[in-house]
Amino acid sequence: MHFTLQKRNKTWMPAINLSIVGLVVYIMAYPVSSMDVLVHNQINVLNGTMVRIQCIFTSCYKMDVNKFAMNWTYQENTNETEEMFMTYKKGMMPLRTDRFSDRVQFVGNLEKNDLSITLSDVQLSDEGVYNCYVRNPPDRIQGHGIINMFVVTELPPPRDSTIAVAIGASVGGALALLILSMVVVKCIRRHKKQELISDEQKMEEEGKLDAEGGPEEGTKKAFLPEDV
Repeated sequence: MHFTLQKRNKTWMPAINLSIVGLVVYIMAYPVSSMDVLVHNQINVLNGTMVRIQCIFTSCYKMDVNKFAMNWTYQENTNETEEMFMTYKKGMMPLRTDRFSDRVQFVGNLEKNDLSITLSDVQLSDEGVYNCYVRNPPDRIQGHGIINMFVVTELPPPRDSTIAVAIGASVGGALALLILSMVVVKCIRRHKKQELISDEQKMEEEGKLDAEGGPEEGTKKAFLPEDV
């Protein structure tokens, strides 16, 4: 583990650059869907500390607390069965488990679409995959955020970690704003499309009514000359 940390310290700048390029290419290549979940795909946590595991979602639809649903689950690895430890269905319900006991707490803000949690007294056995599932009807898409958490016994040197955190925070903020703006544009386009569909349906209905009324009008016009 110590060797891996040293290796990461020497190569963190290229890794960040590659991650930025990859994210930008992904965002440009694939349009943002109406449901998106923003998470940190990988986090390193110091053993024995507290960590905030972030999960924020975006949707074209306002949250309805009576229909909204959310689940937090844990896996030792991607091939293991998921263990649910927090859920929301008409109210937030932390589920007491043998693994986490009462160390998990909801610290998000539903009004801001923030579903983040904290895990206190992090242990080596907490390392694994954390899943944040979101459903916000009438949106048909279920959001899914995946966080790979690694528990370490020591952190990189303060100087390197400070620079990395500063760069990561600025890049993360810029990407979050970019994704948010794309979602807003997509929502506006979706609403306009729905309005166009509604107008087309109205025109079709009016056309059907005119077609049904056509023969009667034609009959009246045909008999007018004789009446005169």
